[in-house]
Amino acid sequence: MTDVMFQKASFPFSCSPCHTQADKQPVAEQKSVNVRLEQETLKPAKHPNNSQNQNNSKLQHEDTVSASKVREAHAPSTDPVLHNTDMGYSANSSLLSESTVSTNGTIKTHVTSDKKDRDSVSVEKSQAKGKASYKTVFEKWASLQYEEQRPSTKRQLSAESAAKCVTVRKRSTVASNEEEPAKPFTHTNLGTQPRKAGLPIRSSCQRQPRRQLFSSTGLKEQGVFSPQSIARVITQEAKNELEKIRAIWVWLCHQIGKYIHSHTHIREVGIQCEEVSGYSKGIGQRPGHRLADKPSDHMWNAVWVKGQWGLLDACWGAGTVNMDTKTFVKRFDDFYFLTEPKDFINSHFPDEENWQLLNAPISLKQFELIPLKTSAFYTLGLTLLQPTQYKITTDDGETTVSVSSCGLLTFAYELRQRDLETGSAGQSEVDSSCGLLSVTQQGMSLRLLPPEPGTYELKLFARPEGDSGSLLWVCTLELECPAVQQRQSLPANPYLSWGLGSSAGLHGVTGCSLPSQDALEVGERGECEVVLDTSRSLMMVCELIHPELEVALAKRCLALQIAAEKLVCNVLCPYRGYYRLSVFVRDYEDGSGSFQNVGNFLLRCRSSGMNQNQLYPPDLSPWCGPGMRTQTAGLLHFSHTGALVNLPKGRCNITFHCTSSQLQVHAVLSAEWYQKIKETSSSFPLSRHILLTFTDSKVTVSVCAPQPGVYRLGLYGRTPPQQDYTPLCDYVLRSVWDRCGEPFPCVYSAWGKGCVLLEPRGGVLAPQSWVCFRMRVPVACKVSVLGEQRVDLKMNKSKVWEGKAFTGNLTQIKLTAATSDTSDMAVLMTFDVLEQESTL
Repeated sequence: MTDVMFQKASFPFSCSPCHTQADKQPVAEQKSVNVRLEQETLKPAKHPNNSQNQNNSKLQHEDTVSASKVREAHAPSTDPVLHNTDMGYSANSSLLSESTVSTNGTIKTHVTSDKKDRDSVSVEKSQAKGKASYKTVFEKWASLQYEEQRPSTKRQLSAESAAKCVTVRKRSTVASNEEEPAKPFTHTNLGTQPRKAGLPIRSSCQRQPRRQLFSSTGLKEQGVFSPQSIARVITQEAKNELEKIRAIWVWLCHQIGKYIHSHTHIREVGIQCEEVSGYSKGIGQRPGHRLADKPSDHMWNAVWVKGQWGLLDACWGAGTVNMDTKTFVKRFDDFYFLTEPKDFINSHFPDEENWQLLNAPISLKQFELIPLKTSAFYTLGLTLLQPTQYKITTDDGETTVSVSSCGLLTFAYELRQRDLETGSAGQSEVDSSCGLLSVTQQGMSLRLLPPEPGTYELKLFARPEGDSGSLLWVCTLELECPAVQQRQSLPANPYLSWGLGSSAGLHGVTGCSLPSQDALEVGERGECEVVLDTSRSLMMVCELIHPELEVALAKRCLALQIAAEKLVCNVLCPYRGYYRLSVFVRDYEDGSGSFQNVGNFLLRCRSSGMNQNQLYPPDLSPWCGPGMRTQTAGLLHFSHTGALVNLPKGRCNITFHCTSSQLQVHAVLSAEWYQKIKETSSSFPLSRHILLTFTDSKVTVSVCAPQPGVYRLGLYGRTPPQQDYTPLCDYVLRSVWDRCGEPFPCVYSAWGKGCVLLEPRGGVLAPQSWVCFRMRVPVACKVSVLGEQRVDLKMNKSKVWEGKAFTGNLTQIKLTAATSDTSDMAVLMTFDVLEQESTL
């Protein structure tokens, strides 16, 4: 005769500790037995949430047990009804167990027998003897899905997480004295609430944080998640209670949502486990929804481990539900294993207050007001600073949401307006111009400006910086906007974040003159400057966006300066309103690398903007002002370190030093207006309005603007035998002088290094007049002025050639020099003489 014991259990199941050992007399052949246990013989444990509908929601399944799987063990029952009950059956019968699973996860087990009378007698005899000796144990885990018996998706997953433990033992087998006695099952103090077994007693002792529980656990670090690995680890590698609990929990997470077709042998672990019912906030939950008007809808577990209660939810750890298709999506989530109570309470509210495991429990009303946060919110180390409740109301049409983070993250958001009738969020997102998202290394700040009054659903997303995976949903809030403020529309921002990006430091940008997402107020003239500090040499490009600004015109609104330790972007705003300035960088030496967005800045121009005739030159290069190009060429100590140079009187001298004696420098002056009139105008070319002077290592570029306007001064250089000049940098010159500037003399190639023109500086002379000439020509032995008469200049003590010459009625006067007495006179420069009528 054989005894059979059935234990009620849900995952993790409640059972007494046991010590198992191999059967010394293994079964030689497989035999099956049919046994029926009458309902009055085996009674399920009562639960406060059980209802009369429990008897109607039954899941029946057939368990075929192989006798070869039988193992010998001591497993005394913890059920008071079964503690002194032995059941015999014939070894030649077949075994069939029919299990009925209630909606709260409790399993009722019935056993049928072909020989009812004999079984009844055996049961009576075993009850009289009061024996609790069992030597053969086998374990069977199974779950079955019937769609018609699942009142909700959450209850379906909770029912499927129930586990069944069946213990079989031969009556003829007698325990030997050498066997280790089984440990008694230990329950917690039931407290003052009757019929609520295992309720925890609130203690003032400090709980161990979740991370300390895993200090000696290796399974999680090994990444053991597959069911096959779990079965092996349970039998071979589990070293303590925590590892056993985790092994079973992970295994169940992989089994929820599908049929179990194979036996998974898990030995009784002897861990105290309780089933907790309550409310949950998950997929499809609308923040602030009243819960008191409906019964609780979810169940989870509490386990006693390392001297304290721990909370876990295998249902939520297994995956989530796709609300569009109403299907279960398998996605393992380790967060719901021994979750910290302070985090667990944000999504799980137990019916019994003690199961909150908090020193200061919260009410159901407080639970309803908690913002909806996902497990990713905690795993990413986020903290919601503002608001503290799920609902926020705008003040004067705007509000702010702020989140802190422990690491560098990428943030995003979705804002959808709710339907007035159904209350559900709309399908289309609100335009990104209604939000100003600023991301830093410490977190993010989101300024919201809804486009119209109404109720909105706000979803926040995040992921680790540099992670190419999809953004993770972390939080949902509700936004109420009673009224909106009248304002100009913001430019679209496809990069979402405003201000200096959180990843800017990774790309070499260490600081910015505009660190926040607040709009930069542009001056009355419609211009501003944005400066980025860098830790290494970078290349930069920028993009300026305004609803009325065309792409071609936008390029003329930017002047970029690329220096070794900073990047400068000069901006012009030709229209009133908001602008978006996006900055992209890459390593300076990496010519093939892609540019990365490091900042998006909001600019606001309140004035009428810059006159379009005053925009930057169209042929401006990205190398404005002194920077990397000039430094590489050996040009240092510039008198004008910025890219913009103002000419209040139409003149300027730009000086710098050249460290290379071989470098040849050339300068070019250009203007947009000159390109339009140069073919029809009789004025001098712009090349006459620029003069280069080389003295030792110093170079001076003199400019005299012919009329008010914007000019581009381009500096070029080459080193022989190089034939072509290479661009070094551009200056933007802006002259406001309303008088016409005189041109310089026309310079020839003989005017070389060391030559300095002291007088006259102008290149146009008056007719019939005496003109004083003074200059330095270091390599010349003779310098002459060729007018109506040849005049040889004399060198004074300061080594300056000087003298006077009469212009007469000539149209041009030449300045010549000879390097030796026998050499020919070479033309250094020429001066134009005005006609007599032009002076009247």
